[in-house]
Amino acid sequence: TPTTTTARSSGTGRRSTSEAGPDAVRRVFSGAPWEPAYGYCRAVREGDRIWVSGTAAVGGDGEVVGPGDLHAQTKRCLEIVAEALSKLGAGLADVRRTRVFVTDITRWEEVARAHREAFGASPPAATMVEVSRLIDPDMLVEVEVDATVSR
Repeated sequence: TPTTTTARSSGTGRRSTSEAGPDAVRRVFSGAPWEPAYGYCRAVREGDRIWVSGTAAVGGDGEVVGPGDLHAQTKRCLEIVAEALSKLGAGLADVRRTRVFVTDITRWEEVARAHREAFGASPPAATMVEVSRLIDPDMLVEVEVDATVSR
């Protein structure tokens, strides 16, 4: 999974890949085909802040993990999030906020169980919202997070 680093040029707002420093912006790409098609990356770190894009339960083969199983899908989403955070020097304990999008909010307890299992004693602020559908009909949940690195 590629990671790129760019830095903000002082005063110009332009970015240069030849500079690095405290204002460096680091990006992690998962290699998913929709990243270049849509124009996004899995996660971005600038300073002590990290933002992880909406993450669905997809396996290494590009297929949806756990069709019909909301708990398994949520766990997979959080595994992918944890991998992205790790590549940027953080972990789930650094997550300060989660946003969870589900296609059936009546099944919220399945999501909550996976969320609780992942965050344990370091629960972040959290929001869960029902959406009409996700990009693949087998996808039941998508998770995005914001993190602050405290170490």
